[in-house]
Amino acid sequence: MTWLVVGASGQLGKSVCEILEERGTDFVRWNRENGSVSLEGFVSTYVGEIKPKVIINCTAWTDVDGAEANEPGAKLVNADAVGYLATAAKACGAQFAHVSTDYVFSGVSTSPWGEDGIKQPLSAYGRTKAQGEDLVTQICPNRSYIFRTAWLYSAHGKNFAKTMVKFALKDEADVSVVTDQKGQPTFADDLALQIVDSIQKEIPFGIYHGTNSGQSSWFEFAQEIFRLVGADVTRVKPVGSDAFPRPAKRPAYSVLGHDKWVGSGVDEMRDWKIALAEAMPAIVSAVKAEG
Repeated sequence: MTWLVVGASGQLGKSVCEILEERGTDFVRWNRENGSVSLEGFVSTYVGEIKPKVIINCTAWTDVDGAEANEPGAKLVNADAVGYLATAAKACGAQFAHVSTDYVFSGVSTSPWGEDGIKQPLSAYGRTKAQGEDLVTQICPNRSYIFRTAWLYSAHGKNFAKTMVKFALKDEADVSVVTDQKGQPTFADDLALQIVDSIQKEIPFGIYHGTNSGQSSWFEFAQEIFRLVGADVTRVKPVGSDAFPRPAKRPAYSVLGHDKWVGSGVDEMRDWKIALAEAMPAIVSAVKAEG
């Protein structure tokens, strides 16, 4: 069974490919060099040639602030291209797994967001990701998965965890981190495993929340990183979001509920602190190697 991993060179895409390789699953990587997912005709032709049984879409416009200045550009990747992929999947009978985000919610809550929660995005990025979800459910509602995730990190690419490790290892200065935004730090390897397991175990199609369990503020996330690295945790200083004004508004509370996993055949993802502790050696090695 051939799988097609779209956005294979990205943070999550790399993790998905590593798991598929470990399991001996036949798959094809789709990176920018193969062609643009934003060209409808190309997507149709390329997918038609491969005839995959499963398509996992890990690609996205992730520049949250950049999307405020160029919403049409973000929409092309986060919505239009998703529609092209979903249509191509339907045409060849493939299962379609799409990765979405906590940003589809308003962030105005005191309890975890349910999988069926009302979508009220605050930003252009959130709006375009919500539009992408809508297209998936409209085009292939009976053979698709949507995995919403948040606060993704790994040893690959650029992410908050690697940035904090750099500060922890190379500088004795204090680091200011916001304490009034809560979410779930999520290890990309854990999410990749959750996605692959869900497909291979044939759990019911639908929307699932792919985040590590528990919750944290960015400040608490940074503190835990410093602790694991062995750096002085008191260097991490709490500040409010108003200390870092940005074009796009961030959700204040984007903790995602995991009720849908109950009875699915796949357990909810482990606690974020346990995952971070496992991920840290590779992250530290990557930061050191990058100089």
